[in-house]
Amino acid sequence: MARAFVFPGQGSQAVGMGRALVEEFAEARAVFAAVDDALDQKLSHLMWEGPESELTLTENAQPALMAVSVAVMRVLEANGVDLVKNAAYVAGHSLGEYSALTSAGALDLADTARLLKLRGQAMQRAVPVGVGAMAALLGLEFETVVEVAAEAGKGDEICAAANDNAVGQVVVSGHAAAVARAIDLAKARGAKRAMELPVSAPFHCALMQPAADEMQEALSAAKISPPVVPVVANVCATPVADPEDIRRLLVEQVTASVRWRESMIWLADNDAGELVELGSGKVLTTMARRIDARLSATALSTPDEIRAFLEEK
Repeated sequence: MARAFVFPGQGSQAVGMGRALVEEFAEARAVFAAVDDALDQKLSHLMWEGPESELTLTENAQPALMAVSVAVMRVLEANGVDLVKNAAYVAGHSLGEYSALTSAGALDLADTARLLKLRGQAMQRAVPVGVGAMAALLGLEFETVVEVAAEAGKGDEICAAANDNAVGQVVVSGHAAAVARAIDLAKARGAKRAMELPVSAPFHCALMQPAADEMQEALSAAKISPPVVPVVANVCATPVADPEDIRRLLVEQVTASVRWRESMIWLADNDAGELVELGSGKVLTTMARRIDARLSATALSTPDEIRAFLEEK
């Protein structure tokens, strides 16, 4: 079975993430220093010292999570892991797609840090606080959630299936009133749980179009190279390698649903079901077990986990 390296998205951040990597690996120190320099911000200090409320701001969480993921990748590379030889594909959940592209050589680290800083700011600017919301609907099939979201949207109010994370784990996004209706409708349809999420904006729905417009302008000027291995993109749940396709899909990704479950099933269907999660936390590793029995997953975020992986590879 082939291997795919996968990269987590927003929500996996935690104060202290990456500190142990810096203490043990020069390659990790270089990544965090480069990100700090690119942003002209001591992001690494915020990551390790907090406060948590500032770290969880979208404009900080996105480049911070990318930095941890790329730091793990650089440590692996310094210890003999060649992405071309050791992985058939990469994939990342939402902002994690930027981590995947950077790890695969399609994007420059400093450029990625700046793009993600802008992405976070643009997403926050797109919708005034309180206008939008997101909710997790647990225990319903994706197709049912699509129906619920369509019924919840009324008039000009938007509600859409934003994240298809795993079997029975779908997130909706849109206007706050429409999302509230979706919660009630989901419960009536038999959802095990349906609850609003503590997020600052309604990501991955049409309300994010102003942010998509900003990202289109920024990405049009960004240098994107062919990745050394294909990236399974969120928008289409299939591999892409052409730089112009990558550019277009990164723009579409801002408003489109994250098709993570389908992406992982595609990997399993194509004999690449051995997943290695690089970065903070173990969210994608936990999801893998729920998505498809053919998937296996290992999370690498600590020096001990990295050493164990290197010994087995």
